[in-house]
Amino acid sequence: MKKTFFCIKSTVITVMLFSLFSCGSDKPVLNIYNWGDYIDESVISDFEKEFEVKVNYELFASNEEMYVKIKQGGGKYDLACPSDYMIERMINEDLLSPLDKANIPNMKLIGESFLNLPFDKGNQYSIPYMWGTLGILYNSDKISDPVDSWDVLWDKKYSGKIGMYNSSRDSFAVALKKLGFSLNSTNTGEIEQAKNLLIEQKPLVLAYGEDNLKDMLASGEIDLALAYSGDYGWIIEENPQMAYRVPDEGSNIWFDNWVILKNTANKELAEKFINFMCREDIALRNADYIGYATPIPSVRDQLDDEVKNDEAIYPPQAVVEKCEVYVDLKDFNEVVDHAWTEIKASN
Repeated sequence: MKKTFFCIKSTVITVMLFSLFSCGSDKPVLNIYNWGDYIDESVISDFEKEFEVKVNYELFASNEEMYVKIKQGGGKYDLACPSDYMIERMINEDLLSPLDKANIPNMKLIGESFLNLPFDKGNQYSIPYMWGTLGILYNSDKISDPVDSWDVLWDKKYSGKIGMYNSSRDSFAVALKKLGFSLNSTNTGEIEQAKNLLIEQKPLVLAYGEDNLKDMLASGEIDLALAYSGDYGWIIEENPQMAYRVPDEGSNIWFDNWVILKNTANKELAEKFINFMCREDIALRNADYIGYATPIPSVRDQLDDEVKNDEAIYPPQAVVEKCEVYVDLKDFNEVVDHAWTEIKASN
């Protein structure tokens, strides 16, 4: 497991651009758009050498940031790695190119439970990369109560010691599940109740952040925070008192998949990259580096016992069954975003 860098799903505050150059200016170029610190960088170098290409690699901090840039034509990307609901949205808006699976034979290594999911039936447009859950990351030395309910994030005894993601979708998911509703609710009354609950919580929250929440937990500035399961994989290495739990009310189970953009000029090369990422040795290096759950069973089998048997990273079926996959809320995205703006502006 990666020990010295952040294992993150949405941690880059600003977009950074870096290129890993190969010798020669006449080599094909592949432009990739991915989450921050979501790949073993040596894998990029090896792909460049093996296929005699140049890779330009740019980072994004959220699905929404990625979507806006692609929708507005702000980047000439071939590949991206969005999450489930955003993949559905991009398919509906004709932003993606159908895959030629003959060029991705290593897809056969992916577990059946990670294929043919509702956001892309038949995997016509996307191939799984990593997956995980949304839960609570906390300092077990400081939190005396059982962390088995979302209620703990509203407990006044932890006022000023709580961190929440600066994310409308994730924050509303927590509030909706706490209220007993679906995290994909498009019921205006339920959204209003969730909004009021998040306004009620706001005075207790020290920070609405991203990557900085893990830093704050590690330093003791906060004691518990909304987190992705892979964040636990990083922080436990240096802070063994940290724990992770998916509350009993249920949560989000997410999937990040590779997709090829509609206007790519390098579709076949992009498919070669996806196939390369599904190759067992490469997938193992990425899983070991990132700390998130791999969808390839044979790769999981090769991980250290403490990792592959850790239920925080690879949750049991009983936990999975309580979780929901985000779906595209379509026109209701604006309703949730407006409600989130109201929450952030409230006193």
